[in-house]
Amino acid sequence: MDITLTSLETAHTEHLSQKIMAEIASKGGWMPFSRYMEMALYEPGMGYYSAGAHKLGASGDFTTAPELSPLFGAAIVETLLPILEGLQAQGLPTQILEFGAGTGKLAESILSRLHDLGFSLDRYDIIEISPDLAQRQEERLKQVVEKLALSTQSNWLSSLPGNFKGIILANEVIDAIPCDAIIFQNGFWYWQGVSAIDGKLTWSAGQPVEQSLLPETLLTGNFSEGYLTELHAPANAWMRQVANHLDTGLFLTFDYGFPESEYYHAQRLEGTLMAHHRHHAIQDPFHLPGLCDLTTHVEWSQIARSALEEKVDDVYLSNQASYLLDAGIGDIALEIGDPSKPETFLPISNSLQKLLSEAEMGELFKVFAFSKKLSEILPDHVLEDLPGLRGRNRL
Repeated sequence: MDITLTSLETAHTEHLSQKIMAEIASKGGWMPFSRYMEMALYEPGMGYYSAGAHKLGASGDFTTAPELSPLFGAAIVETLLPILEGLQAQGLPTQILEFGAGTGKLAESILSRLHDLGFSLDRYDIIEISPDLAQRQEERLKQVVEKLALSTQSNWLSSLPGNFKGIILANEVIDAIPCDAIIFQNGFWYWQGVSAIDGKLTWSAGQPVEQSLLPETLLTGNFSEGYLTELHAPANAWMRQVANHLDTGLFLTFDYGFPESEYYHAQRLEGTLMAHHRHHAIQDPFHLPGLCDLTTHVEWSQIARSALEEKVDDVYLSNQASYLLDAGIGDIALEIGDPSKPETFLPISNSLQKLLSEAEMGELFKVFAFSKKLSEILPDHVLEDLPGLRGRNRL
């Protein structure tokens, strides 16, 4: 693939590459892949998410569901509203906390839909590690609050507050948490890390992986020589932290991924690591460090087990299409658009197709949720009938 870089982009990626290679040399010639991914994405001033590059939308590197249509956020509100009303009835602050809010489109859609439904949200806070995205979010939310005359307050936090009572959201966050790569060779699993050879970053096998770190599927399955996959200890630790800090409420996240049996399928020979640049998918994770997004699919089974370790009440997994349909996205589309007017309804229909189609985002993207102490603020009949979460649980 031919990618023409500006002189600034070339200098940027070369600078980060040199810094990565210097650290590899200082560590004896080998770096865990998780450390490489951390530097490529988050190295201060140089990583993909910390260097100020334009990332989202048509002119960026990828497009997310909230960017496609406000219907996505409007459907999510159907799940959230009963919980927010329950908090309000108990005299508690009504608050949403979003991790990695992108351009702020999801927040805008949620606040707009809540306003349309006559609900006044107390707080919409955001945890964002990208300085330029935080600035764009702040500008967008300020415009929304002023336009709709909302009383909602917002803060940009650096860490998750303890004993949080409310709703925690994360859209396409877990896929960007650094992971480790492992490779199956001669009947054993080895860490697959990064070395520098002739001035180029490349894969390099390291020490054997401790068996206690391997899921049962990898210990008992039949895998071919050279099978490459990922382990997600940082993502699972993040999930435990979120579950621990949520005192009362709901956690809801959307991301692409598979349960364990599909993730570690014997035919998935090269894992799920992928780089993205200007809407192109790139298999080489060492391509243009700092300029490419790096992601892996989420392994949902261990994510669910990590949440359950922190004594959450219920965990739920389904695909995005089933969730959105159960949340009533079709009715919302008819509410805001008129099918008899193709010039205005066609864009709505096209967005729905992308969000719901099995060939687009409908099946690959999953919704994962867990609740804590919701029975203390919601009647049983409401708790058991939350829109979006009434379908078949894949866990």
